[in-house]
Amino acid sequence: MWRKLNRLRTVLVPVILLAAGVSATVYFVENATPMAARLLVYPNVLRVLGQHLLLVLVSSLLAIAAAVPLGIIISRPAFRPVAPVIEGIVNIGQTVPSLAVLALFMTLFGLGFQTAVFALWLYSLLPILRNTYAGMKSIGPEIIEAARGMGMKAHRILSRIELPLAFPIIMAGIRTAVVINVGTATLASFIGAGGLGDFIVTGISLRRTELIYTGAALSALLAIFFDDLLARLEKYV
Repeated sequence: MWRKLNRLRTVLVPVILLAAGVSATVYFVENATPMAARLLVYPNVLRVLGQHLLLVLVSSLLAIAAAVPLGIIISRPAFRPVAPVIEGIVNIGQTVPSLAVLALFMTLFGLGFQTAVFALWLYSLLPILRNTYAGMKSIGPEIIEAARGMGMKAHRILSRIELPLAFPIIMAGIRTAVVINVGTATLASFIGAGGLGDFIVTGISLRRTELIYTGAALSALLAIFFDDLLARLEKYV
């Protein structure tokens, strides 16, 4: 019974989110005022949605590739004294407002996709790094000693024992970072990187709520979709 319900939920959640996104888009496009209708057309919606997805995916994958190995390294006994320093440095990037981060790197690297990805990458590091470090530290030393007593080498202890035990905590950090990234990526429109923020910013400028609602609704649904997808990936792994 529970298996059937879980399978049904696995199928229903993406379908419901997709239906909600399509319904919201169709409603706002078909009921747009003449001024907003020039921008709020289906090709434009697909274009900015694709830009938003690309921003989130590229910056999140780069953040995972950097923060997870770094979190593992600073959890090793030899590097634990420098762990607070590294966490403090990454904390600085997290405490600065996201719009200020984008503005700072815009002045350094100019406008466009690469600057937005770099800023989003920097903003996503802390949750993943912090959870990776916390997950590795949460493993009791007696477990490691037992593994060594069985003759396991360091790399096998890491891959077979430490990472599987720390995986739920690491995934919690990744989920947090990705969901934050979806929302923060809407600010990328201020530096010419596109995304769903184009609709929100233009809607505010023109005072057209249908543009604002379209960008906001699709961003919210996208965040829910990624959170559900990563939760199912965690259970599967």
